[in-house]
Amino acid sequence: MTDSVRKTVVLADDHQIVRDGLALALAKPGLVTPEGLEILAEAGDGFETLAAVKKHRPDLLVLDITMPLASGGEILNDIRRWSPETKIVIYSSVTQGGVLASLKEQGVEGMFYKGAPMAILYEKLPVILRGQTFIAPECQAAMDGASGPTRLTPREHQTLAMIVSGRTTKEIAELQGISPRTAEKHRASLMGKFGVKSAAALMAAAVKEGLIKEGD
Repeated sequence: MTDSVRKTVVLADDHQIVRDGLALALAKPGLVTPEGLEILAEAGDGFETLAAVKKHRPDLLVLDITMPLASGGEILNDIRRWSPETKIVIYSSVTQGGVLASLKEQGVEGMFYKGAPMAILYEKLPVILRGQTFIAPECQAAMDGASGPTRLTPREHQTLAMIVSGRTTKEIAELQGISPRTAEKHRASLMGKFGVKSAAALMAAAVKEGLIKEGD
């Protein structure tokens, strides 16, 4: 973590225009903090996000849920391991309650809805930096009405991403350091949660639930 009085942030979103807007707004003095936040790095996918957090140990990470290579949900545990003091806030248009509930269970400090006014970020980010939490009303409403098979463990998130990328059961087992039989159990568990019987149907269901983006 930085010793500077000025609070630091890493911005993670796969849309450059979103990162540009956030960087401009959060760095401006007087909106979030008197000095403005110091933008240490920007990331456009999950792997870049992990690298940036590991390198900079920021005070704050603003994280989109659905990004290429690895989603926000997949990398949360690694972020906590590399930089346990970093406050993590989700900034996303995803409103699938099960997805958000899973992230809340993993201990994110904040959830913001992209469709809401930026003034909410200015008001609530200082609260989060002081050690409190904030869940946007849109996100809370989605979680209150959540049902269905979208509450995935970090391992299931990782397995889903590998299936979507076309990995075989053997490849998944090797990458996760487990036996092919265990990898097959993880695959079967995912299909059971979504109520599907094929990888194609699993991918379609995951897109519908907002766990992955169409075309990933």
